[in-house]
Amino acid sequence: MEQRLTVVALWCLAVILLATVILLVRQRRITGGLRRRMRQLEDSLRARDEEVMHLVTTRLPALMESRYHRPADVPPPLHARLSGTAYSHSLHTVLQLFGEAVNRARTRAEQTAKSTLKAMMRSVQSLANEQQVAISTMQDRHDRPDVLEDLLKIDHTNSQLGRRAQATAVLCGSWPGQQRSASPLIDVVRGATSRIRDYLRVQVHAQVDISVVSRAVEPVVLALAEVLDNAARHSQPNTSVEVNFQQAHNGMAVVVDDAGVGMSAEDLQHATTLLSGDQDIDINRLGDPPQVGFAVIGVLCARYGFTVSVDTRSPYGGVRAVVFLPNALLTRTTPRFPVSPGGSAAGPAAGPVPAGPASPPSREGLRTAGGLPKRRRRAVEEAPVARPPAATADTPSGRPARQVAAGLGAWQRGTKSGRGSTSSDSEGTSTA
Repeated sequence: MEQRLTVVALWCLAVILLATVILLVRQRRITGGLRRRMRQLEDSLRARDEEVMHLVTTRLPALMESRYHRPADVPPPLHARLSGTAYSHSLHTVLQLFGEAVNRARTRAEQTAKSTLKAMMRSVQSLANEQQVAISTMQDRHDRPDVLEDLLKIDHTNSQLGRRAQATAVLCGSWPGQQRSASPLIDVVRGATSRIRDYLRVQVHAQVDISVVSRAVEPVVLALAEVLDNAARHSQPNTSVEVNFQQAHNGMAVVVDDAGVGMSAEDLQHATTLLSGDQDIDINRLGDPPQVGFAVIGVLCARYGFTVSVDTRSPYGGVRAVVFLPNALLTRTTPRFPVSPGGSAAGPAAGPVPAGPASPPSREGLRTAGGLPKRRRRAVEEAPVARPPAATADTPSGRPARQVAAGLGAWQRGTKSGRGSTSSDSEGTSTA
């Protein structure tokens, strides 16, 4: 009996031990699974924390700096294993909402800034125009060489001020300015030359019988002025800026060569982007001080259908800029005024055109009864001609600036005397 009880007790003990072993093994497996799950959760939590930090420190700032503020323009997520999850989708939604908010805020800021700048530049342009009228009146009234010399300097400075205000206004969405009649291309180049500081360094080596249509005169003058100013500012003061013309089957090219420092690959790519006119210009990204030249040219090219390129090296080591005008912007017109010895027409031109000492000889066909040259008031009223300033250097024709002012003064005194002579002759005739 006792032996049977012992056997039963042993079997019970064995069953208990076996159950205990099974429970221990199962518990170990469960504990191992829980530990692995805990590690996975910890890794996932750490990855999510890192992903959020990556979103805040890298992706959102990159989205703010990107051009169009699109999620596709920013770096990808840090952990690829999170892609496709609800968490990743939530982060992408945050990125999209942030980009849309930035776009709206930047659009409002740009529109406000452009509207403010445009209104300010209109005011500046109005004041510059009033000042131009006052300067022209003073030039007509005074014939002393020293006074005319100072007035010409002020005149030229005012034309540069007007060009800067005009360019800024165009960049902010305004139109270039007043409508002009079709003008010879050579006069358009001269008009652009008269609006830059170093106009004496610009050398035009050819003549063409092509004119620019009315609607494109002022835009082409402004674009050429920016090209010439850029060429002059980025080259040595003792070098010249060469301007030539190249006829093509579908238009005319104005070629501007300088002997400057050239452009790096990065600068060239940036300039090409601005000149294309394909992208909206962010006025907050034009540098300090703002570099508006290429940006304004790009806006004008997109509006009026001509192109400007600076991707060719000049034979003088600098940059070759090519302003290409298609046939749609060109026409052939017969000059209404005689051509001066310097090669430019003496009549109305596109914008301010240098007159200087070459202008009086072009008026020889209009003389009074006393043989003195007579001023053509009508031509001046149709298109005011701005005179280049007198300077310490020689003019392109080789005459010193003071001699230019003296010649203008003598010519003006002659016109006054001629008008007096004409008045006396007419009075005598009427009384006879």
